[in-house]
Amino acid sequence: MTAAFLWGALAASTLLIGALIAYRLTPSRRVVAVVMALGSGVLLGSVSFELIDEALLTRSVAGVGLMVLIGAMVFAAGDWLLTRRGAGERKDQDGGQAGGSGPAIVLGSILDGIPESFVLGLTVLQGGVSVALLAGVLLSNLPEGMSSSAGLRKSGWPQRRVLLMWGAVIAVSAVSAAAGYVLLDPGSGLTGALVQAFAAGALLAMLADTLLPEAYEVEGVLTGPLVVAGFALSLALSAI
Repeated sequence: MTAAFLWGALAASTLLIGALIAYRLTPSRRVVAVVMALGSGVLLGSVSFELIDEALLTRSVAGVGLMVLIGAMVFAAGDWLLTRRGAGERKDQDGGQAGGSGPAIVLGSILDGIPESFVLGLTVLQGGVSVALLAGVLLSNLPEGMSSSAGLRKSGWPQRRVLLMWGAVIAVSAVSAAAGYVLLDPGSGLTGALVQAFAAGALLAMLADTLLPEAYEVEGVLTGPLVVAGFALSLALSAI
């Protein structure tokens, strides 16, 4: 469990790095969008190779498909509630967060990190952290930290407040990774392919709702090839 906690913290640490880059270097929207699209592709590959394939070994296609849908709906419901409370523009690089609620933005960022961290903990349980998934989480968190922090800077948030927010997200991500390890431990009696499928659905919904729209807004039709390049990278990393 300790290893899962540490891997979860490491994977989320690029949020903090992205925030520091945003406040000190001001990266362009194109750079952020490219990394975001690549990270999305790597995570899509990880969901396919690490979760869905494993779940289908012991459960029917219908059962896995249903739990994927339920996981996506639960994430979407949480995202919708937080959006209504002012977190809808939490990843806007142009300062759209100015009209939002600070607590909602923090909770929205935490919500985004839970599915991927939970799944990361699962891979540690399966015998070692997935290199492909770790790379995907690192790549997706870096531009998220950059774009969100750049927008928060433009909307008036001081650097210290932003760093504290990402510190809280990192802590929750580490706990989520540890939870993924504990809840899916065969000794706990809660393990199973259906839980894997649920986590996969939540992670897919997170990508579709929060990362890909931001990438497409900047890169347009190039988003597709970038995502596929990330997917191919995930395939290569999964062979390591």
